[in-house]
Amino acid sequence: MTRARTVGLAVVLLALPVRAQAEDPAARWERLSAAEKDELRAAFRRFQALPEAQRRAIVERHRRFRALPSKRQQELREQFQTFLRLPAREQRQIRDHLGRYREFGPERRHQLRRSFHDLMRLGPAERERFLRRLNRWRELSPEQRERLRERIRERRRERPSR
Repeated sequence: MTRARTVGLAVVLLALPVRAQAEDPAARWERLSAAEKDELRAAFRRFQALPEAQRRAIVERHRRFRALPSKRQQELREQFQTFLRLPAREQRQIRDHLGRYREFGPERRHQLRRSFHDLMRLGPAERERFLRRLNRWRELSPEQRERLRERIRERRRERPSR
């Protein structure tokens, strides 16, 4: 089991809905099977082995999660379960993309959110056409991209302003 998945498992187990806030943690623990207890102990040991900054970040994410309304918590659990059903390659790609996103500054994040919002406002056919063009763009070499950028700039200059 990967470290990220282990930590994710620990967080998900911690985030499982509590039947009653006043429920005794010892009683909850006693209801677990021996295998579940062993899995939680192992996950906790792996959690303790993480660097302090990473542990603090996980605890903070858990606090934010618990502060959400129960309906939103359930939606996030379902999204996470869907994510876990993806092939390992796709999970890795998503984690890589999220890692890059976290490194962006606030301005770049805002720009990406705005672009995504604009993309979602397009109709299905327009969105599909845009994504096809984007995929073709990714296949171009840097020289081809620069030539295309220059052609677009020329077209903008030639087009009468509105």
